[in-house]
Amino acid sequence: MKLRSANSVLSGEISIPASKSHTIRAVAIAAVARGISVLKNPLISEDAQAAIDGAKEMGASVELGRDWVIRGIGGKPGDRCRHIDVRNSGTSLRILTALCALGDHPVTFDGDKSIRQRPMKPLLTALENLGVTLVESADGKCPFTIRGPLLGGSTHVSGISSQFLTALLIACPMGPNNTEIMVEGLNEKPYVEITLDWLRRMGIRFEQQGLEWFRIFGGQHYKAFERHLPSDFSSATFPLCAAAITGSEILIKGLDFSDHQGDKAVFPFFEKMGVQFRRVPNGIIVKGGTMKGIDIDMNNTPDALPAMAVAACFAQGTTRLLNVPQARLKECDRIAASARELGKMGARIEELEDGLIIHQSKLCGTAVHGYDDHRMVMALSIAGLAAEGVTVVDTAESAGVTYPGFVDDMVKMGARFDLIEQ
Repeated sequence: MKLRSANSVLSGEISIPASKSHTIRAVAIAAVARGISVLKNPLISEDAQAAIDGAKEMGASVELGRDWVIRGIGGKPGDRCRHIDVRNSGTSLRILTALCALGDHPVTFDGDKSIRQRPMKPLLTALENLGVTLVESADGKCPFTIRGPLLGGSTHVSGISSQFLTALLIACPMGPNNTEIMVEGLNEKPYVEITLDWLRRMGIRFEQQGLEWFRIFGGQHYKAFERHLPSDFSSATFPLCAAAITGSEILIKGLDFSDHQGDKAVFPFFEKMGVQFRRVPNGIIVKGGTMKGIDIDMNNTPDALPAMAVAACFAQGTTRLLNVPQARLKECDRIAASARELGKMGARIEELEDGLIIHQSKLCGTAVHGYDDHRMVMALSIAGLAAEGVTVVDTAESAGVTYPGFVDDMVKMGARFDLIEQ
């Protein structure tokens, strides 16, 4: 499917869907908890469905409706759990791998073409140090097969992706022994804070020294819970960027600025660039206009890189997006992809090893590649709203991974979007 985008001015309001990070953590924890959990305001998307399917494979019972009701297995996955296909969900892959390592039988993990390129070796090595056997592996990537049980002990884990540490933090409390985790070079720290918030809510006992060392006490279990899941700052980045570059004024609803999500930092990024914000009782009003280029450390906000790259094209002077090497390890190499596709539209953009340098540019619509990456597709379609002519983004269906209602929501505010069936 292709998404055609043309110059637009936006107005009105938009309600942001639930956080993918919170939804997948909630599903995973509910799946292994004792009792029945209720997830209110879950994200209904392809990534979330992959997590639900994985929970079912582990033995959990799931009822999907306005709320999601999950009857957990109350411990390690059952013997019938032999194969889990996470499709395109990297978060589900990492967390479910660690949880399935609690069992004592082999489980095979696989996914789509993109998932087969995502690194898993740091997590698999960390699990091996805790007693897990790597039965079969395609060079540390999917497909691979593991066999538990995870016993506990001491391990190191790379922080090149925060998901490796998150997976260990969620699974290790259910191991029989205490676990000591030493973390090396942690990126995306706010995502770990989200995980730690979940552990605290669940009453899990652990000790920490910053985010570099953890002792997780073994022999614990998760209790059933009921929670309204926060809206997703990562998804909010796209309408925010759209308003900023088109000089529009919109109301964004549903965000909780007290939440640990790293991408809430995108609002201060845009404020420093010159975008105006005003808090109101039901949300935050965004008013775009003239922007200036700034330097941004994006290590905590890698998912915002494509959208910030688009915004930078319309900012006076030069913008530097820095310290985000892990953006190369997402659904695609988002540093290279952003440079290549925005370059096709006329952007003056330089690729760094860990980021981008972007000079104010005049963008012209053209055909661009979305890489089957939801954030690349949404960012490039937003770029088309302020470019001359028409922009056509392929693999547009991938927006459904985290934001199935993206096109409809933007059209309601005046975005000139048209979906083209191939």
